[in-house]
Amino acid sequence: MASSEAQPSHYCKVVFASKVAEPFITELKKVSSTFEKPLKLVGFLANKDPAARMYAEWTGKTVTEVGFDFELREVDKDDLEDAIVDANLDRGVNGIMVYFPVFGNRQDQYLQQVVSPSKDVEGLCHQYVMNMYHNIRFLDDEQTMKSILPCTPLAIVKILEFLGVYNKIINYGNRLYGKTITVVNRSEIVGRPLAALLANDGAKVYSVDIKGIQLFTRGAGIRKRKHEVTDVDLKLEDVAPQSDVIICGVPSANYKFPSELIRDGATCICFSSDKNFDSVTVKQHAGIYVPSIGKVTIAMLLRNLVRLASYQNGTPSPL
Repeated sequence: MASSEAQPSHYCKVVFASKVAEPFITELKKVSSTFEKPLKLVGFLANKDPAARMYAEWTGKTVTEVGFDFELREVDKDDLEDAIVDANLDRGVNGIMVYFPVFGNRQDQYLQQVVSPSKDVEGLCHQYVMNMYHNIRFLDDEQTMKSILPCTPLAIVKILEFLGVYNKIINYGNRLYGKTITVVNRSEIVGRPLAALLANDGAKVYSVDIKGIQLFTRGAGIRKRKHEVTDVDLKLEDVAPQSDVIICGVPSANYKFPSELIRDGATCICFSSDKNFDSVTVKQHAGIYVPSIGKVTIAMLLRNLVRLASYQNGTPSPL
């Protein structure tokens, strides 16, 4: 019999995105057959980023797998705006996505608004982003049309639900009550929307970037519907050790989250194509480690596609 000294003192469960995405993919396969013809998603690639191309390939593979159509249109960045407008007007296109960054500046934010809200599967247009920040969950007064959420932050929410971080005993909309979460990324596409979503669900969220740390919390009083943001004079080493969940999305191969700051048993999730956690030392502290989220993001993107296509047809969404 092996001695007790040979037994590991800490166990970390590694959860892969494919496992989380599996039930959503199965659901999408069933739903795809309910449409008269396959839904069509168009992706625009206007950069040389290998990570963007890989994401496009994953998207195309999953879209085909569930029974939808995917077309990757590679265009020069200076022609992208016109190409998006053409796709907006094409009734044969049900959803549009753009692989960012394109210009890497405010021009990218403008391009997000060029995509028609009726085809914005990424959930990045002003209407959807405003709804998300104000915790408005439907597009109509009758509450028959759910608002579209940004697919990457939504994917992380679904992963947290899968892992049991969301407490299903608590009322819907407050299921992260009592949880402290650190998000290392405050981009307008993922980090800030994610912090808002988590705060709207009841969590205390520390949003970290190179400019400092902000605290996102559920609003109170007349602002209860919308989260509140406060600048705090804290450092990563102050907030990370008290966090139940640490989520990283730093777009740099040189960045590694300091594993010694991870509270024992915490959940760690990486959404950057660059691995932000050291694969060895993170397991010495974390209780659960999710090394990537790409397949869940694509599943959420396709759920958004189904909803938008249903709205385009004037019919209730099956999802």
